[in-house]
Parts: sequence; C-alpha cells; structure tokens
Amino acid sequence: MTETCDTRRYLTGFDVGRVPNLFADVLVIGSGVAGLRAAIEAAGRASVILVTKGRIIDSNTAMAQGGIAAVMSPEDSFESHIQDTLRVGCGLCDRAAVERLVREGPDRIRELVGWGAIFDRRAQDLLMGLEAGHSSARIVHALGDATGREVADTLIRVARGTSGLRIFEECFAVDLIEIEGRCRGATTFHRHFGHQLIWARQTILAAGGCGQLYRESTNPEVATGDGHAMAYRAGLTLRDMEMVQFHPTTLYVAGATRALISEAVRGEGAYLVDRQGRRFMPEYHPDAELAPRDVVSRAILAEMARQDATCMYLDVRHLNAERFRKRFPTITRLCEEFDINIERDRIPVRPAAHYMIGGVQVDLDARTEMPGLLACGEAASTGVHGANRLASNSLLEGLVFGAVAGRLAAESAQRERSSPGPMDIRSDIAPSSRTMLDLADVRNSLRSVMWRNVGIQRVGPRLQETLEIIDFWSHYVMDKLFDDRAGWEVQNMLTVARLVTASAEARRESRGVHARSDFPDSDRSLDGRHTLVRRGPDGPRVWIES
Repeated sequence: MTETCDTRRYLTGFDVGRVPNLFADVLVIGSGVAGLRAAIEAAGRASVILVTKGRIIDSNTAMAQGGIAAVMSPEDSFESHIQDTLRVGCGLCDRAAVERLVREGPDRIRELVGWGAIFDRRAQDLLMGLEAGHSSARIVHALGDATGREVADTLIRVARGTSGLRIFEECFAVDLIEIEGRCRGATTFHRHFGHQLIWARQTILAAGGCGQLYRESTNPEVATGDGHAMAYRAGLTLRDMEMVQFHPTTLYVAGATRALISEAVRGEGAYLVDRQGRRFMPEYHPDAELAPRDVVSRAILAEMARQDATCMYLDVRHLNAERFRKRFPTITRLCEEFDINIERDRIPVRPAAHYMIGGVQVDLDARTEMPGLLACGEAASTGVHGANRLASNSLLEGLVFGAVAGRLAAESAQRERSSPGPMDIRSDIAPSSRTMLDLADVRNSLRSVMWRNVGIQRVGPRLQETLEIIDFWSHYVMDKLFDDRAGWEVQNMLTVARLVTASAEARRESRGVHARSDFPDSDRSLDGRHTLVRRGPDGPRVWIES
C-alpha cells in the first residue's frame, strides 16, 4: 500500500546492499555556524563526515550582517545579557539554557579571534554595537556589516584544515536512519555519486532554518526546513514550531530579491518613517526603533495597511554619511545598486521571514530524545530564544551549542565500541498513479499562502484554510518518489509548513512573534508552556505542555 503524507517514513527507496555505504564516528548535517563548529569540535577526538546540500558557504550564517551578542566589556554583565534575553523571550525561555549561552559566549568569541577572525576594533579594543532589545552595547561585528561571512569563512578555513574531518558538498541529507529507536546516520544523495548511506555512531542535525516557506524572506534558497522534516519523519518531538521570527527591515524594491537591512542600522540611530517622513515607532513602543523585532514588524505592517502602502522607510540622512559607509559597506553597496543615495534618499523597507525559533526539542547538552542524535542551530529548539529571539543571539547560539554538541558526540562515539553499520535496512515505495502537480508552482503557491495566512498576523479561520490547502497539495506531492533535490525540498516544505500552521492554530494566544488577531492577548496560564508536535499514526499530533 502506498504510504500517505502523514505515514510515510522515508522520502526515497533504498536497499543497503545496493548503494555505497560510508562510515564515520560522527556525521554532521549542515554547514552553518552550528554545524561547522560542531564538526570542528568533534574532529578533535573522532572521525567526522560533514554533509551540506549546496556549497559549504551556502547558509544563513554567511548572510548574517549585524554581529554576535557577547559580554566582552567591563561595563556589561552576564546578568544583564541574561535578563535582556529572558525579557524578549516573553516567558518561554529556558533560563538554564540562556545562562549557558551567555556565560560561554565570550570564550567562543576569543576562540574565533584565535582562529584568525578579524572583528572591527578601535585600537586594541573590540567595537561593540547596540541593537534592539539590548540594554548595553555588546554586539561584536566584522567588516562593518558582514559578520556572518567572516565567521563562516573562519570556520570553513579551520574545518578544511582539520584532520579527520571530511566535507561533502552538494550532498543532500534525505532522511535519518533509525534502527530500533536509535539514530545510525542518514540516507544521502550526492550530486556526483548518487544515493549513499552514511553510518555513524553519533549524528548531529544542524541543517538550518526554513525561511523559504515564505514569499518574503531574508534566507538563501537552501533554507527549506529539511532538518525539521527529517526529524518529524523519524518520530522526534518538535517544539514551538509556530515561533517564526520576521525581521522588520528588508530592502523593498519591487521585483528584486529581499535583502536584509541590519538591525544595527537602527542601533546607530536610523529612524523608521512613512512616506510623508513621519516617525511612527514612538507611538507603538517606548523604545521606538529599538523595540523588539516582533513589535517593530507588526508596527510596520500596521502602518502599511493603514496607509495602503507597499513599504515604510529607514531614514539615515541625519547620520554622518562617511561613518555610515564605513560601518555598513554592504548595505551601502546594496543601496547604490538600486540608485538609492543614503545622503538624499530614504531606504524602502518591509518585514520578511528571517529566523526559525522552533525546532527539534533538545536538552541542555543538545541531546534529542533519540539516542545517537543531537541537534543544534536553527534546526533545534534549545530554549534560549523563547517566543522571540534577541538580536544577534543566533550566531552566538550556533557557536555555543555547536561546540557542546560536537564535544558530546565525540565523547559518546568513543564510548560506543560497536561498528556504526551497515545494518539490514531497506525502503520500498510503491509508485503512485495520482496526478503529478507542477512542483515549481506548488512551491511558489505555498510560499504565498504561508506569507498571507501564517505570517506576521494570524487568525484561526485562515490557519484552518491553510491546513486544508497544504493537505490538498500533499495528496498529490507526498506520494511521489523523487530522485532530485527539487522534489525533496518541496516535500519537506509541505511537511514543515503543516507543522508551523498546526502549531500556530493550537496556540490560541499572542506571544512574542506569534500574533493572532482572534486571540490578541497573552494567556498567563501558558507562561512556560511549549507547543509540541510529533508524528502520529494519522498525521501530526499537536499539544500544549500541561
């Protein structure tokens, strides 16, 4: 019998005896900051294979502009950073995870410096920027507004020079291998070598976010939620999948790809204004432009609706132009590409999907509920972000919990003496006789409906409508057997979109990035209670922690 969207375990058919088998102590899936840092850490004591579906540089990490939040100044304190994170997290943060994040952060920054990362300095002192939600200037940045690229380049250089670490680019991780309740590696498809089974004593899932679910997104094309979908099919619990963070300011030029305008621009004093030049953020929050991201995103959306406008504007004309160009060279070049003169013109902006807060539920040491599997980065729910991520805590999380996951994976692999594989396993998928839909059209239509119905502002009937639409598409897409990245990505996007939408429907309140017009207030009885979803016999089972 052909498996349905909700009961199918593997996306592709395979037989262990008919495909190449590779072996490692530790398999890392993903090449963003979390995956690279985990792989480097694990390779110190174990053999490691890192797989990434595109080029190693293709990640949200490389596109990050603002910086890394860390307590590096004597005027700052751990407790201040902890409290800022908890406050912005709106009652859903895990304090123990936040404390680990903040207290281990400075060591990770010093480690990057030791590996050759070049952060912006004044003389010998690190330059520290201010961003929304922070009570102190604690944002370490590089090349003005290209911190992510400097971090990625540094980690890639270290990883390539680390013995015992093999890197497979253009290698799509299709599914986790789970035998008798334990993770044993993953099924993969390499661009040149085809299907492979990679067996590992320990696997680290660091496959990144899912911003491509939305029509408006800052994320690269690779961010299709593959890690979340793999974990769901393997039966793991995912947490807070409704918590998708939207960045308030992306460059809006009709017909052009959305590009991030860093929060640090507002930290340097830029104003948000409407087309008449009126500042509106003081009407929405006492911190005005430096309010938390969810507040600013909803304010921009409200002003756009009220004025029937396609965008709002960032006004930087009152700032020192030369200093702006030096601080934000990437943004300056981006504006110049569209003939936007920062001394004369306002920068058109609107919100876009930016960061996935929800993910695979893990403990303080990055362990999932499945033995042999750890998770970190955007694919994981560590508890540090709660219902709204504090600006520039994301690269920090990847560094801190990537190192934690890599260390534990290597230690666990050393203790496990049995061979990682191969074991007798196969997947037989019957061909489908149903109509084939146009995958490109499904992908584009899904992104549009998610932006319209499961975006910055949500309401029950629209969420239910979206679930029905996703189920319809899934009926004709999830039953198909694909042998290419495009097909698997659409299947993963449909899976994750359903988890996000079902979780949003289940949380009947507004909290942090999750805003429902039919439940506009936070429910105090839901403080500290997470939305959980797991694969059941008839589809996703969603519930709120008791």
